Amino acid sequence: MNWDAADFDWNQARAFLATAEEGSLSAAARALGVTQPTLSRQVSALEEKLGITLFERGPRTMNITAAGLEVLDHVRAMHDAATRMSLSASGQSQTIAGMVRIASTDTTLCYHLPPILQELRRIAPDIEVEVRTSNRLKDLINREADIAIRHTRPDETELIAKKIRSSSVQLYASPAYLDRVGRPETLTDLQKLDFIGFEARDMMIPYLKQAGLPLTSANFRLTVDSGPAALSIARQGLGIGVLIADDAEAFSDLERVWPDFGYIEVPIWLVTHRELHTSKRIRLVYDLLAEHLGRRWGDETPA
Repeated sequence: MNWDAADFDWNQARAFLATAEEGSLSAAARALGVTQPTLSRQVSALEEKLGITLFERGPRTMNITAAGLEVLDHVRAMHDAATRMSLSASGQSQTIAGMVRIASTDTTLCYHLPPILQELRRIAPDIEVEVRTSNRLKDLINREADIAIRHTRPDETELIAKKIRSSSVQLYASPAYLDRVGRPETLTDLQKLDFIGFEARDMMIPYLKQAGLPLTSANFRLTVDSGPAALSIARQGLGIGVLIADDAEAFSDLERVWPDFGYIEVPIWLVTHRELHTSKRIRLVYDLLAEHLGRRWGDETPA
């Protein structure tokens, strides 16, 4: 075994991981409970040790480089292994027990939570999980849920939230539908097609107009209130779906329709109650969700 190849300080790798995950030195320093200068020195020391630049530094920004992204996957794996080792050594995998209630969108539950829940069962088999599909933050405020996965940041002071990722809204349809109606070449062509609305179409239309797509309610001949339903209907050729990109691109039978469509951000927030965040079992589930959902969604291809 080549011991020299692994000759670096884990605290430096941890500082790099926290900075990449939290998005800034100040946020990472708060998360790790260290000063910002200390964290900056640790990241710089790792760069010097590895002989590469991990971040491009601006006045107020830390943008990860291509080399940094490659290192990031390996450091995440190290963090996962360290967490599992800690659990095993302390016996927490057997002693952390009880119910954790998660509020999730139905799309996240169907396509993204199953492998995470499988990992949770492996490392903490005594934790029980109850998942409800809901978009209401009242679930947390009323203590009906311990953790919520949301697309908006809460304003309530009793809740804490972490933005773990952003996706975007794009337009998708089945190749069969596009073969039948013709692939739009102009905005006028696109405005003549049928769209699948999600939840309240009157709420969607202003956002679509801001993104450069002036549609009317007449374009939405079908509206659903379920993410998996919208995906399924689009796949079956009933129109163009206004879908989250990371969800739609997991399906090979969906085609992106309009590459020039403007950017509509879909942030993913992980939310919990301030008091519950100190619970060992909730903290474990919260961290596991943050770790896995923070990666690119759609890595696991749905059936």
